[in-house]
Amino acid sequence: MSRPVTPVHRLTVLYDADCPLCVHLRAWLLRQRQLVPLDLVPAASQEAVRRFPGLDHASTLKEITVIGDRGQVYRATSAWIVCLWALAEHRPKAHWLATPAGQPFARATVLAAARWREAIKGAGPACEDGHCGVPGAPG
Repeated sequence: MSRPVTPVHRLTVLYDADCPLCVHLRAWLLRQRQLVPLDLVPAASQEAVRRFPGLDHASTLKEITVIGDRGQVYRATSAWIVCLWALAEHRPKAHWLATPAGQPFARATVLAAARWREAIKGAGPACEDGHCGVPGAPG
């Protein structure tokens, strides 16, 4: 018996606006052609809490979290894969990363990014006073 499929028509990406890597990836996502529209919202912000009152917002600051328009919640590696899946040029790679062959690569990439993020967050000249500005909306 197959499981019912819940289509995704829009995704909200919660990202750490105080993280230089996260802010960079936000800007990168916004430059890509999207097959599924992405709303990028700072994690634990008033907007995030308003949109998703039942979510553990403290945890969204620790790992990327993506929420589908039907309530699907993706975290960490699955969140990165679904972000790539939403992009026209990266959907085939997302399909591969979701396979048993691709999952170890996806996990290793997310873990490396998390280690790098923790090493640089708030340390160094990239962010004055430990906080990075969020780039303005495109357009």
